[in-house]
Amino acid sequence: MSDVLMPRLSDSMEEGTVVRWLKADGDEVKRGEELVEIETDKAIMAYESDFSGRLSVVVPEGSTVPVGVLIGRVGAPVPAGGELTAAAAGTVPAPAVRGEVAAVARANSDGPGPRKASPLARRTAARLGVDIAAVPGSGPYGRVLKQDVIDAARSTGVAREPAATGQGHSLVAAPGAAVLQGLSSTQKLIARRMTESRRTIPTFALEVEVDMTAAITLREELRRHVDPPPSFNDIILKACAVALRRHPRANGSFAEEHFVLHDEVNVAFAVAADDALVVPVIRQADRKGLGDIARESRALAERVRSRTIAATELEGGTFTVSNLGMFGIDRFEGIINAPQACILCVGAIREKPVAREGSVATAPLVSLTLASDHRILYGADAAAFLADIRSLLEAPLRMLA
Repeated sequence: MSDVLMPRLSDSMEEGTVVRWLKADGDEVKRGEELVEIETDKAIMAYESDFSGRLSVVVPEGSTVPVGVLIGRVGAPVPAGGELTAAAAGTVPAPAVRGEVAAVARANSDGPGPRKASPLARRTAARLGVDIAAVPGSGPYGRVLKQDVIDAARSTGVAREPAATGQGHSLVAAPGAAVLQGLSSTQKLIARRMTESRRTIPTFALEVEVDMTAAITLREELRRHVDPPPSFNDIILKACAVALRRHPRANGSFAEEHFVLHDEVNVAFAVAADDALVVPVIRQADRKGLGDIARESRALAERVRSRTIAATELEGGTFTVSNLGMFGIDRFEGIINAPQACILCVGAIREKPVAREGSVATAPLVSLTLASDHRILYGADAAAFLADIRSLLEAPLRMLA
């Protein structure tokens, strides 16, 4: 039999949740077939089997285990014209295998205690005030799962029926009590990385207002010739990419004893989806036309929202753009996506009064706020970079040459 281990599906993945087995326990699996859906810290992805044979499920759906832990086994394939014995097929572990699987089940527990329980079950029990020692387990070898804790809480009146949230479950305690909502792997990663960024990076912010008159004119012209037409955010992404090529430290990272100046300009952009923030990356954006950026940004955003984004599409970003203008936000300061040097925050385009040739007129202005890591970008460096972005947006034909 061959081990199926929890795979590392992203560079920052430390644990994964078995969302759904795509083959039932005892089913025959072929190499290359999709075997199991795994929730990582970034997305839900299907994992293909590396082996052929009969599947024996070790970790049930809904369980969270560290990378590298055994989640299943694939036994020998069914011979032509015959059936394997249960032990050989893997539906019932042979004695030697049974002991190994039991050891793995014990290792999946996150600490000593009278009952073996998944880490997620223990955290759920702690939040709900449930004595996990009294909860009967439905998992392998009696292991307590999250659903077991929820059922126990409901039966004792601690919690009412859980409501799906898209990222886990909400449990409402007795009437009048607060809602307890578990964090998904993505939400936990966001919390950890944003806390680390705010704690360790000395940040300063600069703001400019940009006249978007020429950018609006360009977009209206492109709408007649490019499908899909670029959004204002696509135009800003392109302007940032061109400016990043001219300002290498804005496209770099701080690394204690040196600066890392990246060869590629990979611009990331924030996408909100299901109570989480995901940041897909447009690679080598400085070399792509506005039409290419428009098509790629829409496709990436759609895959984020449908939770089909690939881990490789979320890696390698050297700069991030976050746009809240569509929500009517005028200006804001974002948190740097470490180890990047800065993040550009985009507000709403507003018609505002401006002075022109001794008289007052109106113009569509947008606020851009650049939050920078002071260890690699100093005030003058960040100011020059932001001024270049403004110059490109106010004369956008320059970045199309």
